[in-house]
Amino acid sequence: MTLLKVLNKTRNECLGNVKIADTFISRFKGLMFKKDIKGGLLLEMPDGRGCGGSSIHMFFMRIPLDVIFLDSEKRVVDLATLKPWQIYIPKKPAKYIIELPRGRIADSGTRIGDIIEFYK
Repeated sequence: MTLLKVLNKTRNECLGNVKIADTFISRFKGLMFKKDIKGGLLLEMPDGRGCGGSSIHMFFMRIPLDVIFLDSEKRVVDLATLKPWQIYIPKKPAKYIIELPRGRIADSGTRIGDIIEFYK
């Protein structure tokens, strides 16, 4: 599985390393059943899925997560901190969803409108 570094370009803050989930199964499974995570997960959503198509679930999750929703230009369109067993629909459709350990949004100062980059 490919590992990418995620950078908040607007604030020049590294958000951490993420694995890519680019298939239906990898997106569905996500980080379920994990007791802790050091990095995160980048979900790339297929085209043609409206706002509800970029929703996420926290079923079978054991830990809370920070979630960053990006449009196709990798601009932050929504932010959320979610607890296990929640379902969340972002305020705007997202092309990319980044799941990170809780606290990364606050620690990095990430805000709606920031630009995020992915690097190998």
